Amino acid sequence: MTNQRGLLIVLSGPSGVGKGTVRAAIFNEKDVDYVYSVSATTRNMREGEVDGKDYYFVSHEEFEQLIEDDQLLEYAEYVGNYYGTPLNKINETLEAGYDVFLEIEVQGALKVRERMPEGIFIFLAPPNLSELEDRIVNRGTDSHGVIMERMQKAVEEIEMMQHYDYVVVNDEVPNAVKKVNAIIESEHLKVDRVVDKIQAQIHEYFQEGA
Repeated sequence: MTNQRGLLIVLSGPSGVGKGTVRAAIFNEKDVDYVYSVSATTRNMREGEVDGKDYYFVSHEEFEQLIEDDQLLEYAEYVGNYYGTPLNKINETLEAGYDVFLEIEVQGALKVRERMPEGIFIFLAPPNLSELEDRIVNRGTDSHGVIMERMQKAVEEIEMMQHYDYVVVNDEVPNAVKKVNAIIESEHLKVDRVVDKIQAQIHEYFQEGA
């Protein structure tokens, strides 16, 4: 923990690109200092997912109550289901000096960009569209019609990558993890994030020598 405000890290990309897999691999590494912001969704839980860890799985009625109470940083409707980021504790976690990691859909990421433009926005892209379709098919959870709907949506989302700061191609998960971590590390080294600390050290040095 540090008295410097943490970074808001937003990992986003089209459905099926492997956002959840890359995020899980990042958090399985040793000495991870990021705090994961769990999103809420109305979609059905998939095999292996855990409520409160992968998502907060809620009903449509519960989600709409969160919207009405302004308890979401962002939310979007995607292929008939809601996805959103609970607002509670995000700002206080950042103020405490921790990096907050969001893994969200493209629509949601663009809304977060409007409200918190200081965030670090990383677009996770597939190696190619054929690979993306294979990943969606291999889930075994969607009908052919839904798969085609997701592919059309994916093309539209890929065209939105110009609104992000970085693009990472998810060819192999370890490679993607390495690149995401490198981006975050480099962001912490930017001059505007360290200049106050260095200047304070200079001031302290001369004060002690006075």
